Amino acid sequence: MALLHRATLRPTKLELLTGWLPGRGWYDGPAGVEVVRVAGYRFDDPAGEVGIETLLVRAGDGPVHQVPLTYRGAPLDGADDRLVGTTAHSVLGRRWVYDACGDPVYTAALAAAILTGSGQAEEYVEVDGGRERRAPTMAIDSSGADDVELPEVGTPRRVVDADPTLIVTDTVELAVLRRLDHGTSPAGAVLTGTWEGQPTPLPLAYAIRR
Repeated sequence: MALLHRATLRPTKLELLTGWLPGRGWYDGPAGVEVVRVAGYRFDDPAGEVGIETLLVRAGDGPVHQVPLTYRGAPLDGADDRLVGTTAHSVLGRRWVYDACGDPVYTAALAAAILTGSGQAEEYVEVDGGRERRAPTMAIDSSGADDVELPEVGTPRRVVDADPTLIVTDTVELAVLRRLDHGTSPAGAVLTGTWEGQPTPLPLAYAIRR
């Protein structure tokens, strides 16, 4: 479960991405154009400390890009090169926003979603002391068997910033597709997604055990 707050962010996540995306080698869109949200999905952090959200975004008439992010209440050691920026959350205070492909919490969550079919987190919003469920903006599915025991994923040993972005640990190799507008035939267990305007499932990520 992902518990969200009715809050303001300064700058917003999309404002951060508008400035950050044009500097990525895998980005294929216009610079200086406001990024808009197309859809998104979240994973759970079992410890409840790190927010894990994947945004599907577009700038102008460019393609849809997939951008996994993690939100932390303190800097992640050794991840300065993964920092998208910081934002002021009106409820939680200062938050550090990271490219999730270098965050071990995201790596474990993505592996679980692909290899065991754990799915996306249900989202709830705090309203007047209660909780209201928020409908998902997209659906995800996995070809991974739901009875497969998940290996100890561990910390990313290597991240290759390309499309797809490759994340290698001691036990699994993960790949996150960045552009979702071209045909890809990923190997291994595959995570797919559909959203409004995209009824045919498209590959989002895949995993291979090492």
